[in-house]
Amino acid sequence: MSGAQSFGNIFRVPELKKKVFFTLGMLVVYRIGAHIPTPGINSAALAEMFARTQGTILGFFDMFSGGALSRLTIFALGIMPYISASIILQLMTMVSPYLARLKKEGEQGQKKITQYTRYGTIVLSMIQASGIAVGLEVMKSPTGNPIVPMPGWSFRVMTVLTLTAGTAFLMWLGEQITERGIGNGISLIIFSGIVAGTPAAIFQSMDLMGTGEISVLVMLFLLVFMIAVVGMIVFTEGGQRRIPIQYAKRVVGRKMYGGQSTHLPLKVNTSGVIPPIFASSIIMFPATIAQFITHPWMQSISAMLTPGTIVYSLIFVGAIFFFCYFYTAVIFNPVDVADNMKKYGGYVPGIRPGAKTSEYIDDILSK
Repeated sequence: MSGAQSFGNIFRVPELKKKVFFTLGMLVVYRIGAHIPTPGINSAALAEMFARTQGTILGFFDMFSGGALSRLTIFALGIMPYISASIILQLMTMVSPYLARLKKEGEQGQKKITQYTRYGTIVLSMIQASGIAVGLEVMKSPTGNPIVPMPGWSFRVMTVLTLTAGTAFLMWLGEQITERGIGNGISLIIFSGIVAGTPAAIFQSMDLMGTGEISVLVMLFLLVFMIAVVGMIVFTEGGQRRIPIQYAKRVVGRKMYGGQSTHLPLKVNTSGVIPPIFASSIIMFPATIAQFITHPWMQSISAMLTPGTIVYSLIFVGAIFFFCYFYTAVIFNPVDVADNMKKYGGYVPGIRPGAKTSEYIDDILSK
């Protein structure tokens, strides 16, 4: 079946069509909210300040929020507090016996962890919103205009409540898309925020071609290169290493169970997109601090970590490799997988159940 036919089938299946239009409607709501400003902000001064944040962690978060942070809209924090809370809960399952037990309790345990993630999201949102409110009160644009014309507790409380409520609404929006839409609501919100700047980038590129700063040949090369990169990413995301699993035969009463063969799929990119996000956030942090600290050594560190430099590229690649292994170890536990296989009579042909199976799976993940 061709891609065009598959796309056409969306509108032939009523349930699927309903899910698609529901998802699009929710994303439209998100984009509308990304243009509703937070009260008490000098938008012109804020735009001047953010024009200097390219290549810093502020610019990075602004990209994920679809420009909502640079405009300080009600969705300025985006969905990042939810992602941070999810990662923190995943890390805590490794050190907290209570959370580890919840993780093994199946659907009911997962509901509890999701509830704790929501609480963590609210707490992180309030902390981040408080930092933004206090920080903006002392900031000025490059031309000297204050970003907050009337600072004080009223502005701080209003900003914290507004930004926290915005993140809570986005969290709910993502869950609704996951349950009633086409799924992966949080990922779709992040995606829509990133691609929101695509039309402006296209028009800017056309202007550069019109002025002769970029040739048509270079633009064609960039277009082909981008398509090739997207194709390679899709191909890699679909890649799996399938470990064969055999289940032993068991006799229960007069019936024989088991004996079937299956496989354990291990994704090539188990950690997903989290490692680049972590790596970028950590590397861009010094550049962000340097925006507010004029000490020479801080400025030199910021210059070395500017995107495009050799130091930045080496540290960025190294950090991605580190977080790939680290985050894979967090979300995929070979010991638990091996124990579950042994519990239900499964084994990898040629590998002893238990510890040897765990070592075998861990060795494959590490390659």
